[in-house]
Amino acid sequence: TPLWIVWVPLVVFGSMVGSFLNVCIYRLAREQSIVFPGSHCPFCRHPIVWFDNIPVLSFLLLRGRCRYCRRTIHWRYPVVELVTAASAVAVAVRFGLAAEAAVYFAFVCALIVVSFIDLEFQIIPDEISLGGLVVGILLCAAVPSLQGTPSRWLAMGQSVIGVLVGGGVLYLTGLLGDFIFRKESMGGGDIKLLAMAGSILGWKLVLLTFFIAPIFALIPGLLVLLLKRSHII
Repeated sequence: TPLWIVWVPLVVFGSMVGSFLNVCIYRLAREQSIVFPGSHCPFCRHPIVWFDNIPVLSFLLLRGRCRYCRRTIHWRYPVVELVTAASAVAVAVRFGLAAEAAVYFAFVCALIVVSFIDLEFQIIPDEISLGGLVVGILLCAAVPSLQGTPSRWLAMGQSVIGVLVGGGVLYLTGLLGDFIFRKESMGGGDIKLLAMAGSILGWKLVLLTFFIAPIFALIPGLLVLLLKRSHII
């Protein structure tokens, strides 16, 4: 079977999911329903017709502007669609077209939504972190191979341990940081997010995440410090 027969539908599917993630990013941060009303311009409120809602392509054809009010469409929209499409392919390459891949893709999608909301508003919605935590435990019960075991109950137990380790290690780090710096050093949203990650990854990989994350945060953290004189990462 030619590879394009698999990859093209994956890219299309991923970009369509990315379009929905854009809705989640915009509305969850503003505490709006992600279902109603339908897609519309945030400036003129005009409903967006289907041919103006094709991922990436519509943005290019409209030259990044609303068809009706001509206001600029945020750069985030095509970026999220492209990142989600690339993520769909990457997850499929790594895990194949299996149940585990579907779960990991959903996990990546949750992280994409969190990342772009956090970038703009410095918040992590509980709908993603706490809701994802519960869903993560249930998914491990449904797909126990996520935790490397055929037993659903054992997989659930390991998922719960992952939650406790992920949230616990960051909570203790925050307490230590509060003591050292004499002010809040760790947001509660971060603790809940790592707990959610633990529900999918398990305690070993979430501990690895805990140690790797600061390395990835180092360069953007230094840039923010130098350019904005801010310690918020």
